[in-house]
Amino acid sequence: MAMLVGVKQSSINRYESGESSPSYEMLVSYPDYFDVSMDYLFGRTDNPQGNLFEYKPKIEKINLDMAKFVEMCFGPSSPMNDKLKQRLIEMLGEVKTNE
Repeated sequence: MAMLVGVKQSSINRYESGESSPSYEMLVSYPDYFDVSMDYLFGRTDNPQGNLFEYKPKIEKINLDMAKFVEMCFGPSSPMNDKLKQRLIEMLGEVKTNE
């Protein structure tokens, strides 16, 4: 394995024993080589392709203060500002659109 990822065997031994931690590049080389996900290698899933997650904001309630703040951040001079404001509010998960 050391030869495949381009490090010394002693480095692999230190990673395995917890004496040292591999670099980001090293961590990425393992799932790339084995064609599996990082979640699979770290034991977070039994699926080699990993888990697919759908982003869902944790804030569910309408927060009028946040909507007012977003409103104040954009000037009224451009029609694009309305789209930007609405998208930002949607991204924050504070206000649901009627669309």
